[in-house]
Amino acid sequence: MEPISFQNVSRSQMTFDEVFSHIESFMKEDPYGHYKLMLGTDSQIHPGHTLFITGIVIHRVGKGAWACFRKKIVPRTMKVLHERISYETSLTEEIASLFTEEKIDQLVEVILPYIYKDASFTMEGHIDIGAGDRNRTRLYVNEMMARIESLGFEPKIKPDSITASSYANKYTK
Repeated sequence: MEPISFQNVSRSQMTFDEVFSHIESFMKEDPYGHYKLMLGTDSQIHPGHTLFITGIVIHRVGKGAWACFRKKIVPRTMKVLHERISYETSLTEEIASLFTEEKIDQLVEVILPYIYKDASFTMEGHIDIGAGDRNRTRLYVNEMMARIESLGFEPKIKPDSITASSYANKYTK
């Protein structure tokens, strides 16, 4: 199995442990903050392959964010919408599984002394699908949301799935 590697605008080839360390350090800078750990995947079909980008964003609401992404290339064009949406969700699930109970507890410990001073930490799984009548992905909303919810992450779809539909999307082009 290939090792999972992450990158952002300032670093490449980060391990998950390095990513986690960045997230924890970012939270320690302001333990009174409202934090959202957001994961999401988007894809783009290119000639001969499909590119998937899974983003990890730690958002300090109103006070910035730190983010990185993982790139995965499937050497064929995945034209079946359900297959592509399902694979996007699988890649988000794979990264979510790296946030073990122990890792999540470590992040909660950062803000725990400050919860009575309004600090917070939530985890969201962003899915690049929408429920609108004109959206072709609406048929898969319940299925994909249930998958994300089963991981203990709060599922978010368009227009609230910014990690998938905005951050990850930016790197699929």
